[in-house]
Amino acid sequence: MNATAASPTAQRLLALTRLRCRRLALWVEHLWQSGQTSPDQGPAIGPGEVARLLAPEATHAAAAAFFAAEDIAALSAQAEEAAAALDSDTGWTAIRQVFDLTEPEADLLALLLAVELDPGLGRVVAYLHDDGRLTQPTAWLAARLAGREPAPFAGAGLLRWQLAAPIDGLVVQRLTTPWQADPAVALSVFSGFWHDPAIADAARIIEPAQVAALPVLHEKARDALAGLTDLRDAELVGPPGIGRRTLAAQFAAAAGRVLLAADLAALVAAGATAGMATGIATGATVSLTPNQALTRVLRQAAITGALAYVGDADAATEADWTRARQLGVPYIRGVRHPTGQGAAISLAPLTISARLHVWRQATEAPPPEALLSHRLTPAEITRAAASKQGVDLKPRGKRPDNALLTRLPCPYEWDDLVLPADILTQLRAFETQVRLRWTVYEDWGFSRLTHLGHGISALFGGPSGTGKTMAAQVMARSLGIDLLRVDLAGVVNKYVGETEKKLREVFDACEDSGALLFFDEADALFGTRTQVKDAHDRFANIEIDYLLQRIERFDGVAILATNRRQDLDTAFVRRLRFVIEFLPPRPEDRLALWQRALLPPAPSGEAILDEIDWRYLSERLTMTGAEIKATALGAAFIARAEGGRIGMRHIMAAAQREMAKQGQRLRLPLQEASG
Repeated sequence: MNATAASPTAQRLLALTRLRCRRLALWVEHLWQSGQTSPDQGPAIGPGEVARLLAPEATHAAAAAFFAAEDIAALSAQAEEAAAALDSDTGWTAIRQVFDLTEPEADLLALLLAVELDPGLGRVVAYLHDDGRLTQPTAWLAARLAGREPAPFAGAGLLRWQLAAPIDGLVVQRLTTPWQADPAVALSVFSGFWHDPAIADAARIIEPAQVAALPVLHEKARDALAGLTDLRDAELVGPPGIGRRTLAAQFAAAAGRVLLAADLAALVAAGATAGMATGIATGATVSLTPNQALTRVLRQAAITGALAYVGDADAATEADWTRARQLGVPYIRGVRHPTGQGAAISLAPLTISARLHVWRQATEAPPPEALLSHRLTPAEITRAAASKQGVDLKPRGKRPDNALLTRLPCPYEWDDLVLPADILTQLRAFETQVRLRWTVYEDWGFSRLTHLGHGISALFGGPSGTGKTMAAQVMARSLGIDLLRVDLAGVVNKYVGETEKKLREVFDACEDSGALLFFDEADALFGTRTQVKDAHDRFANIEIDYLLQRIERFDGVAILATNRRQDLDTAFVRRLRFVIEFLPPRPEDRLALWQRALLPPAPSGEAILDEIDWRYLSERLTMTGAEIKATALGAAFIARAEGGRIGMRHIMAAAQREMAKQGQRLRLPLQEASG
């Protein structure tokens, strides 16, 4: 580093270190010249050195006389003046006081920083150690330079705040253990302001002016935060984008403080070139542990006077937070769910009026319908207001394991559904309730009847192929939201013992993203509770009990599909808003399905159908909609292979193949079909 560009603190620290080193170097040179030490640092040890080491009292007296000499005394006076200048330096005083460093710790840190600021001093350190290999400072040398006798050294403050550490994991308590300063501390002292590259990409400063014009959207949460005697107890609970960090910044601004906002998961995941221990010595990229990341954030908050906010705080363990609490630095945590380690302060979803207020502050454009029908977060509203594409309702939260949750395409519209009128009526009612739920709950006050949860869930029952999945696709497309499918059989088979954790991720994904959650084969997990005969039965019942509670507290939209409704727990079915039974299609429904599957002209206008007996197909082939589609597709391939149009012969051949999948045989003669 260029010493001329260094801060006043760095310059004073270097000046003191150089004077102290010059003073001690003169004594070392005197010992060499008088034969009381080994000039070549080799294995040979002379009698003069042994005599000196075995007579410490005489050595101390000789040293006192040496340093009292006129020329050396002048150098000592300069060192004392430099020490007084450093002691009165506000930057250095802040480091010592904020991190509660003892005098020996401060002396060692000063020497460590000097070597970081001026690497050439490493050779001086080796000279003063009388060991060419020992280029990093030790507690022994720091004490000698300060004019004190070396004493047992723990360095607890340096270690607790990660200001410095022994190199290569050596033992701390040994006086001859070499140490190294955290490069971030050296960089901060050199520049005159605190800067830690290890956390820079995942932490940001929010000044009071940045949130001064923003509305307070969570007054109850703010008041609860203000009522805490210890902010370290605070957990701001809510989904991504709900405004936890903004509330923390507003709280800090009210107290005249800046907010240091950090994302813990990003800190842990990111590699840091400036790390501790071996990562520093080798220059290798290392990952920060949650404890290291928390300490660095709180260290910066302490030295800068900022209030710390740590998002994604559940990425750290309870032990990590216990150690962080011992640093004594105020902080606020942001979590998706309460961890049980503090006072949980929930940030409620925005009401319609609050959502409209955020929108109108961001833009003069008319609010979209989605603002009324979806509980958008402040972040989503702000992003949508700034976007020319309008409101984006795509998933905003972290999606769980791909093996559990996949996005389904939604190519179908209402006109594509071929269902009895009563089923369509129920589906339309389901869609209407999803669209209007917040106006009914909030504007009309009916949320008092849904105090556990505001979600809307439906059960689609019926045989396979009757349109349950297609109806879910139509519903999602009509509502303008994603459709995420969960394979509950996969959850049970693959994650035995972790089912509750995985299902919580699934429910969170739906609530956070606003997507429609589609549970396939719901009977695999929502089945009837059984009598406990072994541990597996007990865990299965726990999972069902969890689901019963979670579906009741659910705030999203979910559809559960099953072809074994009789196996579902009755207590669970009672908690669903809609139960819609999909029956096999009637003849008139099958007629419509056949005619949609076998369109007469190809897209090019080519005639591709021979004469078709639609009545026979609809009345004599009792097939589901999925089977009709598969049969039509199979007939098309058969006809194309023969180079002709699709006729009844091709359809019947494909139908025989399709029904064989179900263990059935089509015995009717083709003549009957064509007649």
